[in-house]
Amino acid sequence: MTPTTTHADASRPPAAHTAAALALGDDALVLSHRLGEWAGHAPVLEEEVALGNIALDLLGQARVLLSLVGDEDELAYLREEREFRNVQLVEQPNGDFAHTIARQLYFSVYQCLLYERLAAGDGPFAGLAAKAVKEVAYHRDHAEQWTLRLGDGTAESHERMQRACAALWRFTGELFRPVEGLGLDADTLAAMDTAWLEQVTGVLERATLTVPEGSRTGAWSAGAGREGLHTESFGRMLAEMQHLHRSHPGASW
Repeated sequence: MTPTTTHADASRPPAAHTAAALALGDDALVLSHRLGEWAGHAPVLEEEVALGNIALDLLGQARVLLSLVGDEDELAYLREEREFRNVQLVEQPNGDFAHTIARQLYFSVYQCLLYERLAAGDGPFAGLAAKAVKEVAYHRDHAEQWTLRLGDGTAESHERMQRACAALWRFTGELFRPVEGLGLDADTLAAMDTAWLEQVTGVLERATLTVPEGSRTGAWSAGAGREGLHTESFGRMLAEMQHLHRSHPGASW
């Protein structure tokens, strides 16, 4: 469906950049919801607060980005599954705490590299990136510290963290595929991919974890979220996220 927009045309990026705004906004929105699912279930109270704060940061980014495209509520709650453009990594279920941390490590390292690049330019996302880069640096640090604690902790925590890193590895290649209107050419994306691998490898090695085997970009990799193809768990998550809004059409709160 094509959402009805209530925003002035002047507030939107050029048409060529709307696909990028939607892709980045959906990444942030979906991961925010996934982290919000930990409310009442986090292993310790302090982590419940930390994950909630990260979720709110991401939700703030999503609101700014989606409002550049159209009505943020309609885009979040009235689109069908195939209309979402988030990468498949962010929609993966929380699993155990190690699984959530591995997902956050992979994504926040990517977001840091992305926003640093965008903030250094003069494109339509430079302002957002400049404000968000400090938030994302905290997200990365939080995930990194927990990766170190779990990887270099007990035998059980080490095994769970290793298993989580391996399970999500094949979803990471999609992070560095071209996005229309983002303003990053193939060479820049390749350099970001190399930097991502170096940074993630450094964290895993310090955590006494083995870098997962298998392709991130080849035949055994996963990821067509940017084209609207999502994993089975995403449909269930979306139904839960959209239920209240769809149950009370036109309501205001």
